[in-house]
Amino acid sequence: MGALLVVNFHYATRFHELFPRAGHVPFHLFGGNYRVLLFFAISGFAIFFSLAKLQSAADFVVGRAVRLLPAYWCAMALTLAVEHVGHMTSLYVSPLATLANLTMLEQFFFLPAVDGAYWTLTVEIAFYVCMLMLWLACRVRQTERLILGWLILKLVFALVWPDMPERIVMILILRYVPFFAIGMVSYRVWSGQRSWREQAPILAAIIATIAVSESHDLILAGLILIACFWAMLAGHLRWFCIAPLLWIGEISYSLYLVHQHIGFTIMFNMDAAGYPPALSYAAAVIAAVCLGALVNRLIERPAGRWLLAQWRRARTPIVHAPVFK
Repeated sequence: MGALLVVNFHYATRFHELFPRAGHVPFHLFGGNYRVLLFFAISGFAIFFSLAKLQSAADFVVGRAVRLLPAYWCAMALTLAVEHVGHMTSLYVSPLATLANLTMLEQFFFLPAVDGAYWTLTVEIAFYVCMLMLWLACRVRQTERLILGWLILKLVFALVWPDMPERIVMILILRYVPFFAIGMVSYRVWSGQRSWREQAPILAAIIATIAVSESHDLILAGLILIACFWAMLAGHLRWFCIAPLLWIGEISYSLYLVHQHIGFTIMFNMDAAGYPPALSYAAAVIAAVCLGALVNRLIERPAGRWLLAQWRRARTPIVHAPVFK
């Protein structure tokens, strides 16, 4: 559901912001950043499933790489090809930026992304780096104390050192750490390690940090996210578990990767050809979902399984049977 809301936000609002002279659908959904905050909170929750069975830092790095990169490279190629065919020169980036995008680290070098939606991937990678460092340092024990320390760093950046070097801010995800922390706190409840009552002081600290360092609307966003996780863990969101939404969830990463600039290209060219905005909007949504499904089925899942199998095979020591003479 969240992935579809992000697609809708970009097509209904962001497209009009970038191409104000093009026809657009008569509705606008502002606040796409709120859906992104949900994804960050989900990442904070889900990261522990990887850390719980982790044996080495190399396993973590390879696991994240094979999960993210194959679909990302495919989506990049598709995006560049569609932009070229659609003559969307306003969306082009330089060859240097394109090469940097292959690493997923372009924003750490302050270079533009091939697709504007890719900015969140930099945040995700920074979060993975932080969690890996915490795992190496202390196996992420005393999670609540770590979160409190992280929130203090956030407050130092917001209130004491607003000119903190941007790369430090990015690598420590100081702009978004409260929302990752909501997911981390919720995982501890789900896993039975803590209760909601025991987590209440940490959640209060998260909301207080947002209150003194962010705009008021993000306080509400934080409270809604906490309520969503509470409802999920209490079993009140089972009605979301229907086949179409579960399927969208399965393809959500690939859908996110391919939807924005490809959709913009479709909508812009259909508008130039005289098609009504509603039709171009629908065509972009259908194309994005179909492409996302194809990338997921043909690249993301099989490539991830194959690469991970190769890694595990390489990590398994070869035992030679003794030779008897």
